[in-house]
This record gives sequence, C-alpha cells and structure tokens, in this order.
Amino acid sequence: MSRRRRKVLPTEPVRCDVEKLSHDGRGIARQDGKILFVDGALPGETVMAKVVSTRSKFDELRTLEVLEAAPDRQTPPCEFADLCGGCSLQHMSSDAQIGFKESTLREQFAHFGGIEPEEWIEPMRPGNTLESTLGYRRKARMGVRYVKARESVLVGFREKRNSFLTDIDRCVVLDPRIGERILPLRELLHSMDAYARIPQVEVACGDDTAAMVFRNMDELSISDREKLVAFGEAQDLHVYLQPKGPDTVHRIWPESVGRDDERLSYRLDAFDLTMKFHPMDFTQVNAGINKEMVNRAVEWLDVQPGERVLDLFCGLGNFTLPLARKGAQVVGVEGDDAMVARGRENAELNGLTNVSFHGADLHGDFTGQSWAKEGFDKILIDPPRSGAEEICKYLTAFNAKRIVYVSCNPATLARDAGVMARNGYRLVRAGVMDMFPHTTHVESIALFERDSH
Repeated sequence: MSRRRRKVLPTEPVRCDVEKLSHDGRGIARQDGKILFVDGALPGETVMAKVVSTRSKFDELRTLEVLEAAPDRQTPPCEFADLCGGCSLQHMSSDAQIGFKESTLREQFAHFGGIEPEEWIEPMRPGNTLESTLGYRRKARMGVRYVKARESVLVGFREKRNSFLTDIDRCVVLDPRIGERILPLRELLHSMDAYARIPQVEVACGDDTAAMVFRNMDELSISDREKLVAFGEAQDLHVYLQPKGPDTVHRIWPESVGRDDERLSYRLDAFDLTMKFHPMDFTQVNAGINKEMVNRAVEWLDVQPGERVLDLFCGLGNFTLPLARKGAQVVGVEGDDAMVARGRENAELNGLTNVSFHGADLHGDFTGQSWAKEGFDKILIDPPRSGAEEICKYLTAFNAKRIVYVSCNPATLARDAGVMARNGYRLVRAGVMDMFPHTTHVESIALFERDSH
C-alpha cells in the first residue's frame, strides 16, 4: 500500500491583506473563502507570504515581504526572530503587544465567563522602551543537537512550527549571563566526547548566580567533566549534571558541599525576604515583574494581622512568605512534595513562624484537611495552565472575603471566574502582566470579593 502523497505546495508567494491576529500571534487573512495564518504579519498590513503547509480549511504561511507596514511594526531586536520559535511578537511594538494581550484577556472573559471586571487596571509592564523588554528571562530549557551534515552542535530553541533547532549564537531575551554565552556553550559542547549525547541544557538564574544543568545521557569522561568545570569557572556559571531524573541533578562546579548548598536565590526587598531555590524548581522567569506582581497581590488581599490566609499552588513560597510578613496566619499548599520542603526551608531561613506548608492533591475536595478546617479570611491561588475549575467550587465554601487569582492562561481564568461569580463572588478588578515580553503568553491577575448582598 502506497503512502499518501504529500500535497505539493504552491511556489508562488501569496498576497495577503491581514485583518487581525490569532491568539498565537499570527496574522489572519482570507482568500477564496479560506483562512490564511501568516507568521510575521500584523493587522492592517499587506504582505507577500510563502505557503508552508496547507489544509482543507486553512493554509499556513510565512511572511517574505511587507508591502504595506502597520504603524505598530518594529525591527525585531533579535536577528533570529523570523526563524526561532522562542518569541513570536518581536516585530510588534511593546505598546501593541500589551494591547494585544489586554484584548485577549477581555475576549476570554466575555467568551468563557460571560463576565467583565468592574475595573480594568493598567497593565503591569517592565517599561515602554524596547531595552526594558530584553534580557528578562531567567529560566529556560534549550535543546542541543549534533547535526552530522554540518559537523556542528546547535544550541537553542525550536524553529517556528517544526522540531528543528534554530541555529543561534546569542539570545536577547535570556538573562545576559546566559544569552551572551550561547556561542561559547556551543563551542564547549562541540569539543566534548559526549557531543552527540547531551540533548538539553536547562538554565536558571538567581540574583547573584546563573546556572546551567547539562542532561548527560551517559557517564561523562574525565576529560568532559574537566571541560565543564573549566567552562563554569571561565564563564562565572554554576554547572550541574543530570544523569537521569530531576532528583539526580547535582553540581560539579563550584564543588558542592551537600544538596542544601546547591541553591540559587532571589530577593523580595519590599518584604525583606531571601528566597532560595534549586535550579530545577519552578520560579517566575521575570524577576522585575514578579516583584511587582507579589506587591500587587499582597496589596489587593489587604491582609490584616491575625487573619487566616490560604495560598494554593504556593510553590516555594513566592506569595506565602510576603503574606506572612503582614502578620497573617498563612497556610501554603502545594502538590509537589519537593516544593513543600523548599517552602519550609525558606520560612525557616527568613525567621517566619506564622506560616505552614502542606502537600495535598489539589484536584479533589480538600476542605476536610486538618489545615482547612478553621477556614480562611483571604485566599490567593496561582494554578497551572489548566486552571482550577473544581477547586474554585470548593474555595467558595470558605466564604473568604477576598480571593486573588494569578493566572498564566486567560481562558481558564475566565472559565473559573464564571464559577466564582455563580458562587457569590464579584470580579472587582483584573489586568494583564507582561511576564513574557515578545511572546503571546498572557499572564494576568484578578481580584474577587464576596458579594455582600
């Protein structure tokens, strides 16, 4: 039986009049009743684009030439922006990016929740200059691939809409301690005996230290270990290996004196807190926006001494400990046992005794847990992309006066807001936070208050 033959793609460029943006940042045009998704095009533009794939109902294209540019267009700050899938909006001005994210949140509230906040707040952003939106990213996973035909090692992110790695030698959105070291990293990997057996490098940055975690599929030779140590020393980086699962990650430079020594840290100066974390722990990628976000969440909850506060999906205590600094009795709950341990470490490090951390399955009814039985006056929730639809049903049973919801997915926030509204909460205010400039990722924050009527 013969395989289905792939469709032959048109070779001639297609003229596209772009109407709007899709949620993933592609321009949308129409031709002969068919939708065209055009990478690198903005609303109001006319572009010539190449067809890269075709389906019965839509085609996917990539912009070759801009015939009529939108006022929002800018020259991408990265020379690899057209190809690299790490960013998708570098050709769009910062103001327009924020506008796009705000409209996405508004649309999702209207579509999924049938609801609108009483007040839209000003977007939280690093600044309105291009420079303020670069070098922000402190966490990332970079792919590594040896390309035999080129006899070279590539390091970076996947190309747009395929599995190939983009051939980059620097990255302007990564923290410069990492982004400016991709070329020497490539050279290091190419020189190693294990050049074809290291599939990825995870990077994590604290305030004072940047780290690289090398995923090594096999035991490394003495020579390779020496090269990694020399690289860490020369580039002022901490170097870790990961031979198997995440729990096997260990530091080889500087020499470790025990797992507790293998921590990075960041400061939350407004609360006089030092937060320690392991390079593989979840932390917010944008340190500046994170500080503002924590400040806003604490301000909105308006915690008073003696109140009981619940922090769900608390991680290592990014919100929990600042809330505790306000004198409340704070309970942090997390599904990952390692993060529960990290939260307790951070509470002890910062001398906080009015906070406790608990592990729990956050997909079911937790209202009967010992830590929940006394109820809560205020609640903060920062769930994963899937949101917290079931949890919201249980949350409302506590009758908390205020709930702050931090979201990384506007669709699930809007859906969950509908659940809250049906259970007696008003959506008082909401807005976006530009945690990931130059991407379509929409981070947002919302305040709910118990309806007193």
